[in-house]
Amino acid sequence: MSVDTDKSARARPEPIQAVPVRHPGRWVAVAVIGVLVAMFVHLLVTNQAFNWSFMIDNMFRPPIVAGVRGSIALLVTSMLIGIVLGVVIAIMRLSENPVLRGVSWAYTWFFRAVPRLVLAILFGNLGILWARIEFGLPFDRQIGALFGIQDFEARLFGFSAVDILTGFVAGMLALGLSEAAYMAEIIRAGIQSVDEGQTEAAQALGMNRGQILRRIVLPQAMRVIVPPTGNETIAMLKDTSLVAFVPVSAELFFQLRAVGSRTFQVFPMLVAATIWYLLLTSVLLAGQHYLERHFAKGTSRAGQAKARLRGMAVGGGGATGGGGGV
Repeated sequence: MSVDTDKSARARPEPIQAVPVRHPGRWVAVAVIGVLVAMFVHLLVTNQAFNWSFMIDNMFRPPIVAGVRGSIALLVTSMLIGIVLGVVIAIMRLSENPVLRGVSWAYTWFFRAVPRLVLAILFGNLGILWARIEFGLPFDRQIGALFGIQDFEARLFGFSAVDILTGFVAGMLALGLSEAAYMAEIIRAGIQSVDEGQTEAAQALGMNRGQILRRIVLPQAMRVIVPPTGNETIAMLKDTSLVAFVPVSAELFFQLRAVGSRTFQVFPMLVAATIWYLLLTSVLLAGQHYLERHFAKGTSRAGQAKARLRGMAVGGGGATGGGGGV
């Protein structure tokens, strides 16, 4: 018995001496990053070109705050135009009508090809084409001439193009129409990501195409649409600075650049613009996070596990209830 015990003791392997893997490259990277951060902080603190006191004193003045409100208004209105029109164009792209498909393709081709700065300046100068825009019966004077009526006019109302196409409206239309081309492709990809069986099942229940799109397809496509739409919204916030060249005075970058030009402190105002855009973008990122989490309910692994557990609990309760009834 003792011989067998001695043999088993000798045959037992020794415990493994695990040696942790060393990563010297990580420590080198940390040291390099630490040095770069220290150099950057030293630059911010010691370089007089930043002129922090002047920057902080001017970046929160009423004209700048009004410019922030103008940029936010431009962002919201442009994105509304882009999203609503993008849904229409995406549906046209997916239509079986070749004319609708061709028109939607031409729209996306044009507005994705032309830079937004060029569009903003172009829309700002549309008053050159029409000095006055009027609504009424077309070719009214020619029609009057046929019946021998001189100076016949059948116009209901009109307005000056310069008064309507202000800088803000021109910038809003340029950004919104351009954004619609990109949103159309995002929404089209989201709609096509939904399984066709969902549409077939809804059709079997008697839903029409509008109900299927509104109640079945779009809610499921939002999981694919929301993340790139958030990126487009952030990009639109940055592109609002382009309307300063229209020009639009009620805009953040225009106001900050005006202060820098007036006081010959251009660089501090550029840094102030950077800080403002960082703050606004951070707010948008937080909103995008919560919106993605809302539309991702039930799709994550944790959500699917909870759903399975709830299903098992309901199933078990039903079986127990049935047994009790018997």
